[in-house]
Amino acid sequence: MVEQESKGGLFLVATPIGNLEDITYRAVKTLEEADLIACEDTRVALKLLNHLGLKKKLVSYEKFSEEEKKSYLLDLVATGKKIALISDAGMPGISDPGEILVKEAWARGIVPVVIPGPSAFVSALVSSGLSAERFFFQGFLPKGKTKERLDILKELEEIRATLIFYISPHALVKDLEVIQEVLGNRNGVLARELTKYYEEIIRGSLKDLLQVAEARNLKGEMVLLVEGFSVKKEELPIEDQYQLYLDLLENRGYKAKEAIKEAAVRSGGRRNKLYEYILRKKEEENGK
Repeated sequence: MVEQESKGGLFLVATPIGNLEDITYRAVKTLEEADLIACEDTRVALKLLNHLGLKKKLVSYEKFSEEEKKSYLLDLVATGKKIALISDAGMPGISDPGEILVKEAWARGIVPVVIPGPSAFVSALVSSGLSAERFFFQGFLPKGKTKERLDILKELEEIRATLIFYISPHALVKDLEVIQEVLGNRNGVLARELTKYYEEIIRGSLKDLLQVAEARNLKGEMVLLVEGFSVKKEELPIEDQYQLYLDLLENRGYKAKEAIKEAAVRSGGRRNKLYEYILRKKEEENGK
């Protein structure tokens, strides 16, 4: 690895997610030796470089310019130049256009070198108190695309792992509303301004988090963690099973047979018992 780093190449350098002191010695050394640093926002990159006392040539590599810039950057790598790729915060390639550059690098036979370091979702996960044994990283939900957002959340509905979302401040209330609507009122954690002065970790149900978001003007990039799906071991009262059936039927678009099966699985009950109860309820409603 040391020999590889002494030559040209593409280096994926993790940068602080807030506190600038979190950068690693290896990251500083890599940035110092780089012939060119590709970054999302040159202003953000300059703040970091000034803190480190480095003066380097920068090139903007951001969404909508990645197709144009990737060939330029990789052509430089091919000539023996050391190109460092950084994001505004954290590990490049996660929820940013760095992923496209890495894919193209592999296509050209260039093996990227990772300089590990801070990651917002990992920091949020290990501090959340939710299960870190299994987790699913979703990242940002699509903006304003209602059907696409709902389809994604329905796919996540039965994943038995902690779900991780990135959320922008302006989308916080809207995202919490749709996530609660599809996934139900699960336990969740909202982590904001991680490693910064106003770092805050808010725990509670999704309903609780939504109330906080509506009452406060929360700022900063945020990580939302949601408890994974779990089948309750203890059987719920039949009335609660029936209510779950109605919710699946009316709000989630299930057919009657599918709703009975799903409600029984989620409540720990038995399908035949729930089916008999539903028939009795219908007879009572029809006055028989």
